[in-house]
Amino acid sequence: MSGRILAWTALVSLVAPFVASGQKDEPPKAPAKIEAPPANFDKKRDDVERGKLETVEYDSTTVGVKRKATVYTPPGYTKDKTYPVLYLLHGIGGDENEWRRGGAPDVILDNLYADKKAVPMIVVMPNGRAAKNDRPGGDFKGQGPAFAAFEKDLLNDLIPFVEKTYSVKTDRESRALAGLSMGGGQSLNFGLGNLDTFAWVGGFSSAPNTKRPDDLIKDHADAAEKLRLLYVACGDKDGLLRISEGVHKMLDEKKVPHVYNVIPAGAHDFKVWKADLFTFAQLTFREPGQEKPAPEKKADEPKAAPAQPAAPVEDFKPASSNQSGKQYPQVNSEGRARFRIVAPQAQSVRVPEWGGITLTKGEDGAWVGTTRPLDEGFHYYRINIDGADVPDPGSKFFYGASRWGSAIEIPANDADFYALKNVPHGQLRENLYFSKSTNTTRRCFVYTPPDYDKNAEKRYPVLYLQHGAGEDETGWGNQGRANLILDNLIAAGKAKPFIIVMDNGGGIGPRPGGPPAKVGAGDPPPRPKFDFSTFGKIVTEELIPYIDSNYRTLADQPNRAMAGLSMGGAQTRQTTLANLDKFSHIGMFSGGSIAADDPALADPDAFKKKVKLVFVSYGSREKTETAKKNHAALEKLGIKSIYYESPETAHEWQSWRRSLYQFAPLLFQEAEKK
Repeated sequence: MSGRILAWTALVSLVAPFVASGQKDEPPKAPAKIEAPPANFDKKRDDVERGKLETVEYDSTTVGVKRKATVYTPPGYTKDKTYPVLYLLHGIGGDENEWRRGGAPDVILDNLYADKKAVPMIVVMPNGRAAKNDRPGGDFKGQGPAFAAFEKDLLNDLIPFVEKTYSVKTDRESRALAGLSMGGGQSLNFGLGNLDTFAWVGGFSSAPNTKRPDDLIKDHADAAEKLRLLYVACGDKDGLLRISEGVHKMLDEKKVPHVYNVIPAGAHDFKVWKADLFTFAQLTFREPGQEKPAPEKKADEPKAAPAQPAAPVEDFKPASSNQSGKQYPQVNSEGRARFRIVAPQAQSVRVPEWGGITLTKGEDGAWVGTTRPLDEGFHYYRINIDGADVPDPGSKFFYGASRWGSAIEIPANDADFYALKNVPHGQLRENLYFSKSTNTTRRCFVYTPPDYDKNAEKRYPVLYLQHGAGEDETGWGNQGRANLILDNLIAAGKAKPFIIVMDNGGGIGPRPGGPPAKVGAGDPPPRPKFDFSTFGKIVTEELIPYIDSNYRTLADQPNRAMAGLSMGGAQTRQTTLANLDKFSHIGMFSGGSIAADDPALADPDAFKKKVKLVFVSYGSREKTETAKKNHAALEKLGIKSIYYESPETAHEWQSWRRSLYQFAPLLFQEAEKK
């Protein structure tokens, strides 16, 4: 029996700790279970030796040109020893520097080696596009053949180069393949398709380029025998969780040993992928027999009862997001959700979100299942019946994740600020307007405050408010409760009445573009930039004139603001900084920040005269270091910069509702009436 790790779900014991020998070269210890990495696991420490990162070139017979890869060698690397190799792949918008740029692989591994928690290894980070022009950007869909061709480049060109250039072990049990997002899909496709080359395979938040689960493995018994480790992981708030969940389900059914790790509150970002590398590196390149077997129990020794999850509190009520009269889904006081689907002929019913919930069929033909406690606020979900994703017939429909589907509202302790109250209400008005630049009729929604129709002489400031990727102009009204937030703030005298315009920012970007930024010698190139200028022109040249012509606006720069969430925040940043003569207030909710050295701030005094507010917000569970740093830098320049952090939330609507609630009272305080 091989020494491969046998594990079927996350948060279970994987391998017993190694026996400490007390010698200097004692083997590193593997984690007894998958746990969240400790604080600062990805930060440089003064007390550890450091490995080396370098860029190399190799001849690619597959492509016919020299190609680049980043190579990490561990501390104390010497040709007197041989090392195993991990080939670590990037995502769709990255290149050979993406891990170096955002993932701190050298720091994570240096720290693990210092703590004797991982086997020293060489890590090769190549460019996953096997094409003569392998730079990020352009049409990602058109790069599909180059991503697929990388399998040949990897096997025939890169691996031979590495084994000729570095002191490495050349057997298959000394090779691992892993990657993030698109690279995760490549790793599963290429690794499981070449088990004579790789014994250790990892997919981190694998993307839709992953083969269908039934096509990933030809011989499941052979794979079960050859694999030393198959690691499949994703964050439970990642829109691509369904990919990893489908692979896990197939592996379970085919009895292929694997580790399935669903990371709580994890999104599609490096916070998750760093944690994956931290875990994966500790589990790879273990020698058979290193694990300490559990002591054999005597026949008369009582067995410990397995730990049971706490039973849910049975105070479930229909969710507020349900269709009228529908009893399910339901929520309870713990924040759990319970689903009930009547499908008597179905063979399986699941909710893929939150790590996957398998519903149980009752005698009445209804399938019922309950989640763990969920974050407060609004969450998208799907029902999967016999492999097909469908909406829940009990939920209202919302447009998110690029589809109309189901969502559930988990009651929040602070829900009062977006509750429907007995206060004067504004109106959400649907508008159709023709766009010459796109030759299409576009739709936007416009919120007019209470009393808008009572005084035909009064004019109002305007906030242009954008949704995120995979959503549309209905998002802020339906999911975000923007109208109710403003109604309540205005009724309480906490915000000035203003108009809100919510347009559709999807379908016309982002597209990679823009000249590459200059970097210093030896520095990795920056992330590819995204160009939202087409949408920006629609806003400034078509949407604003339409709104100013059809509504009673204060049509000047001091009375105009723009904000957005996630992708909408990035659109806001690009549009406002390019048009400071049109916008005086800027808001970015989980959508980036503005650095002090941005070209728009070349003259800080001129910027301060035009821009009255820069507001940046994130959920506390998001990556916030850069935003905080930029906020402090703007404050030093004397720019009014506000940073807000939503407590105990991630990249989700509760963060953005709270952000609007904090942002709105700050708007138009200095603006003068025309």
